[in-house]
Amino acid sequence: MSSETRIERALSNGVRLPLSKCRRYVAFSDCHRGTGNMSDNFLFHQHLYLAALDYYYSRNFYYLELGDGEELWENRSLERIKDCHNDVYRRFDNFIARKKFCKIYGNHDMELKSNLPESIILENQEGGKDLWLIHGHQADFFNSVCWRLSRFLVRYLWKPLELFGINDPTNAARNYRKVKKYETSMVNIAQKKDVYLLAGHSHRPHLMKNELYANVGSCVHPQGITAIEIENMHLSLVKWYMGAGKEGVLYVKREVLNSEEIF
Repeated sequence: MSSETRIERALSNGVRLPLSKCRRYVAFSDCHRGTGNMSDNFLFHQHLYLAALDYYYSRNFYYLELGDGEELWENRSLERIKDCHNDVYRRFDNFIARKKFCKIYGNHDMELKSNLPESIILENQEGGKDLWLIHGHQADFFNSVCWRLSRFLVRYLWKPLELFGINDPTNAARNYRKVKKYETSMVNIAQKKDVYLLAGHSHRPHLMKNELYANVGSCVHPQGITAIEIENMHLSLVKWYMGAGKEGVLYVKREVLNSEEIF
């Protein structure tokens, strides 16, 4: 089965939401929330993420999470993850109470697929292109079709080695050749289907002028977290990181890296 076929299958049972000038969405991906131990990469940027959630909630955004929210390849217990990051899940409850929350699964939280959809489709009410939102592992054979083998290797081989600074060579986020192959595949599919294709998985944020493929990035990059805002029929790639004022006071800063009109 080709990556295109896997993506089409994922979209066949997706959640459908309206897209118009009056709708606000923010998409995050690849948080990899763990259990607070040394391998919990999310823990380092939790404060940035919480500040971002408060910002989007106060501005009435609809929260979208594009997979790998929980790190269930390295950890077995979802409840332990929720206990460790209870501030995050309390904020999720606020979005859910407003009916402005939708979460899909990726390869690292594949165990949740019985309770979560695999994709989101934002249907353009203004007559332009629709937006397809997926995690993106569908375009990665080893992490989709062979995900159980990948999970086994991460859990029992690469997780212990990571503590000694040895990176997982099968990880798309840490393998340049895999990232380029992944991005080329996603660009080709978006062009062929004539839709905007938003994803995560590679951890590499991407939003270019006149391109139909965009990537949300991740919440585990050393320099900060990234997201894509969808507002007033524009896609905006934003970065949240720590800034310093004139008096040396640190603060959380939001920066728009790039923006593209939806047509």
